[in-house]
Amino acid sequence: MTQWILPAALILVSLLTGFVCEKFLFHKLKKIIIQKQIPGSRIIFQALHRVTFIWFILAGVSSALVAASPNISTELKIVIERIITIIFLCSVTLVLARLSGGFVNLFIRKTEGVPTSLISNLVKTAVLVLGALIILQTVGVQVTPIVTTLGIGGIAVGLALQDTLANLFSGFYLIISKQVRTGDYVKLDAGHEGYVTDITWRNTTIKELSNNVVIVPNSKLASAIFTNYHLPAKEITLTINVGVSYESDLEQVEKVTVEVAKEVMQEIAPELMQNQPYIRFHTFGDFSIDFTLYMRVSEYFDQRMGKHLFVKKLHKRYQELGISIPFPIRDIYVHNNVN
Repeated sequence: MTQWILPAALILVSLLTGFVCEKFLFHKLKKIIIQKQIPGSRIIFQALHRVTFIWFILAGVSSALVAASPNISTELKIVIERIITIIFLCSVTLVLARLSGGFVNLFIRKTEGVPTSLISNLVKTAVLVLGALIILQTVGVQVTPIVTTLGIGGIAVGLALQDTLANLFSGFYLIISKQVRTGDYVKLDAGHEGYVTDITWRNTTIKELSNNVVIVPNSKLASAIFTNYHLPAKEITLTINVGVSYESDLEQVEKVTVEVAKEVMQEIAPELMQNQPYIRFHTFGDFSIDFTLYMRVSEYFDQRMGKHLFVKKLHKRYQELGISIPFPIRDIYVHNNVN
C-alpha cells in the first residue's frame, strides 16, 4: 500500500499546482500583460485558457507513472502513456487552433478594419484536421487509407451539400473580391439595409439601424444587386433640396446657406472641411426658387444627423435674416357660366 503514496502525492500536487496557477497566477499575469497592451497577448491567454491546468495534471500523472512503474504491468503502462500522449496532442492542437484563428482575425482587423468569422473558422478547422491526423498517426492508425476514403467520399458529400458548398464558396468570393466587407453599410435590392456584421460559412449577417438582424445566404448576396455605401470610400455627399421665395437675394441666400453647412460639417465631419459645401440653383418653381445643397459627411449614417442639424440651423438663420421659405401657393380662378 505504501508504494502508491508517492504516485498519489504527485498527482495531488499537480492538481493543486494547476488549480492555483489557473485561478490566481494565470489571471494575474494576464491582467498585467494585457494592461501593457502587448500585441497578441489577449489571443495567447485566451488560447491557453484552462489548457495549462490539463498540462499540470498530465505532468503529475506522468510523474506518478514513472514512480509506480515497478508496481504495474508493462501493458498497462503502455496504455496509460498512450492516453497521456493523446490528451496532450489534443490540447496542443486546440491551443494552436485558437492561436491561428485569433492571429488571423488580428491580421484581418489591421488590414481590413473588422474581421470575418469565415476565414478564422476555416483556419481553425484546418489546424484541427491536421492535428487529428497527427494524433491518429501517433497512436498507430494508418492515415493514408483515411485520406483516400475522405477524398472519394468528398465527391458524394459535395453532391449532397450543393447549397451549403455554394454558400461557402460565395462567402469566399465576397471576401476575396472585397465587394462586401464587415462594417460596410449596404442596401439590398429587396429593400433591406444596414451594417454587415459578419460573413460566416453559410450566410451574411446585416444589422439594420432599427437593431434588427437580417440573415442573407451568401449565394443570394453574391448574385443580388446591392449598393455598398462604403465603397470606394466611406465619405459620401449629402444632398438637401431647399426653396426660397422669389423676393430673396440669391447672393445672400447662397452665402448664408454655405456658412450654415460649414458649421454643420465642423460638428459632424471636421476632417472633411477641405471639401467645401456648395449650392446650385436649378429650378424656377411654382412658388419658390429651388436649389440643392451639397455637403460631405463621414459615412452613410451621418446623413441623418447632418440633415437634422442643417434644417434647424438654416431655419433659424433664415428667420433672423428675413429669408422666406414659402408655403405652396395655388391661384384658383373661377369663371361664372351664364346661360
